[in-house]
Amino acid sequence: MSFNKLTLAAVLMGATAMGAQAADLRIALQSDADVLDPDQSRTFVGRIVYTSMCDKLVDITPDLEFTPQLATEWTFSEDGKQLTLKLREDVVFHDGTPFDAEAVAANIDRSQNMEASRRKSELSSIVGTEVLGSHEIRFDLASADATLLAQLADRAGMMVSPTAAAEAGADFGLNPVCSGPYKFKERVAQDRIVLEKFADYYNADEFNFDTVTYLPIPDTTVRLANLQSGDIDLIERLAATDLEQAESDAGIQVESAVSLGYQGITFNVNNGEKGDNPWGNDKRLRQAFSYALDRAAINQVVFNGAFAEGNQSFPPNSPWYSTDFPVPARDIEKAKALLAEAGYPDGIDLEVQVPNTTVPLQLMQVVQSMVSEAGIRVSLTSKEFATLLADQSAGDYTASQIGWSGRVDPDGNIHQFMTTDGGINDSKFSNAEVDTLLDRARTSNDQAVRKESYNAARAILNDEQPIVYVYHQTWIWALDDAIKGFTPYPDGMIRLAGVTKDEG
Repeated sequence: MSFNKLTLAAVLMGATAMGAQAADLRIALQSDADVLDPDQSRTFVGRIVYTSMCDKLVDITPDLEFTPQLATEWTFSEDGKQLTLKLREDVVFHDGTPFDAEAVAANIDRSQNMEASRRKSELSSIVGTEVLGSHEIRFDLASADATLLAQLADRAGMMVSPTAAAEAGADFGLNPVCSGPYKFKERVAQDRIVLEKFADYYNADEFNFDTVTYLPIPDTTVRLANLQSGDIDLIERLAATDLEQAESDAGIQVESAVSLGYQGITFNVNNGEKGDNPWGNDKRLRQAFSYALDRAAINQVVFNGAFAEGNQSFPPNSPWYSTDFPVPARDIEKAKALLAEAGYPDGIDLEVQVPNTTVPLQLMQVVQSMVSEAGIRVSLTSKEFATLLADQSAGDYTASQIGWSGRVDPDGNIHQFMTTDGGINDSKFSNAEVDTLLDRARTSNDQAVRKESYNAARAILNDEQPIVYVYHQTWIWALDDAIKGFTPYPDGMIRLAGVTKDEG
């Protein structure tokens, strides 16, 4: 949807009327969040909202080290098959339900067994929980799991009120109840999500706004214009093409951090009836699509060289990147030959669904032009992001431009997308050897063994290409110069502890 200044002003006037002189921090998001339930959701912007609303068992530092949040300390058994956590004793959920070991056990059970949960594969190593005391719990694991702390530092580790979850069931996301510094107040789809400060938060003094309002504004130009006019305090994912303009404005400060994730095109290989299509059935077509891309040119044309071209789930500067498969140079003749070999010497059509936001549309227009030179005729179907995700999950697509914000542990960028039962495997790609390799990488604490497993899996995936990776982005935030204390994180989240706004 388009969001003009008058619409935004009306929203903000309404927010002011709700509480005279309330200090409101206004954050512009690139799109609207999906369901506000950590077990069901999958959007990046949803995680931004959760950062203020739903505390996790574990958090990370800007240097990607694990740090306590709801869990004060943790220890693994010598064989790696038990994880014991001690918990904060001064935490309550937003509905007054105590946070304790029983609550953690209930959350793990919900994540693993609720039908609509997307966290099942992330916590599949946990085969039992044992409450050792009011604020101590042990997780029993089927085997050592090198990824588990990273999962507990993300949505799988976000604790929701067991009371509210039991009452609401699958509708929990309509009125989420967590234990973070801000609690849910209201939501108007495609318009705003409003959180209000939780007075009983254990560290409430570190949070300096009465309310936080998240406003989905898909158009990057409109987002920046509203920041410049003072209608917005902070925007996430400033477009690289707007970076020069933002940096030249004395009223704006720019912060950045290299991301952990990727962007690419996911193909429907076997997800429902639409998976039975030439692109899903023949890897040579997907290979041709990849060869038709000039990733370096895309980075320059669309992103002013601010990002990095990519062809894997890990960026080229990651220790997990496989140097056996460097970013390929564009090869139109190779692409044409693969199309002809697959039976399409005169070219082939491809429908790609794309988020209705500025940057993805610009990206896909450039991609559309590039691959046309090989005979691939791309048509673009623009969709609101939550709708795109729903259609992708349901298999109602042929190809989808989508990415992933990235995770601290490499498993988070690949396992749930590429294993047969992965929670976000919307391609429905399935390969028994890939399953074995990625499971092995999960269960070893030996970095060399993990790297070998990822490299071997990459050899298969580089051939199959269920996801054609295109680039790795840099997170860029633009803030009103009055905002102080903001710290950029590689996970792209907006953490508000210690953040203030100078009203002078």
